[in-house]
Amino acid sequence: MTIADVAFYGFAIVTLVAGFLVTVARNPVHSVLWLILAFFSSAGLFVLLGAEFVAMLLVIVYVGAVAVLFLFVVMMLDVDFAALKGEMARAMPLALLVGVVLIMQFALAYGAWVQADGALGLRQAVAPDAAQVENTKALGLLMYDKYFLPFQLSGMILLVAMIGAIALTLRHRSGIKRQDVLQQMWRDPAKTMELRDVKPGQGL
Repeated sequence: MTIADVAFYGFAIVTLVAGFLVTVARNPVHSVLWLILAFFSSAGLFVLLGAEFVAMLLVIVYVGAVAVLFLFVVMMLDVDFAALKGEMARAMPLALLVGVVLIMQFALAYGAWVQADGALGLRQAVAPDAAQVENTKALGLLMYDKYFLPFQLSGMILLVAMIGAIALTLRHRSGIKRQDVLQQMWRDPAKTMELRDVKPGQGL
């Protein structure tokens, strides 16, 4: 067994264990920390595959921005974790049933897995030769040239999902002053401004 094999099994085991602990951790802050560890381990797997650019993107974007944002949101929100634990315990039988079904499906798929003739060559034909083109350039050619339309459509789907999440979670609370742009534009200066003659040595 080579060093690459040991590193692969190490990163893979850490990724699986961290992903499992993300779901079973009782403290949401601990879940986010396990998620960061899973991201780092996944980045190590990408490095072993020769995709250093994707590994750095995973670390910079997901660990440096998304995971830290999750951590701040979890720590700043006033969430009643006791109520959440009660709801989770109530849904635990259904979750276990779904988990068992998924495990059975994975087992059936793994048992019936057959690699077709020429599959390895077809997978290698998707991207150019790594010895001739850097992985950053190859990734750009795939996303912005060969698969330009699916890439843009996926971006539009994510944009619609983000707008929908904002619209669904937006709550207008009473007693809070909000900016009314139209009222500011249509206001009459004669009614909103008053000129006073202030004499020297006398305040308003």
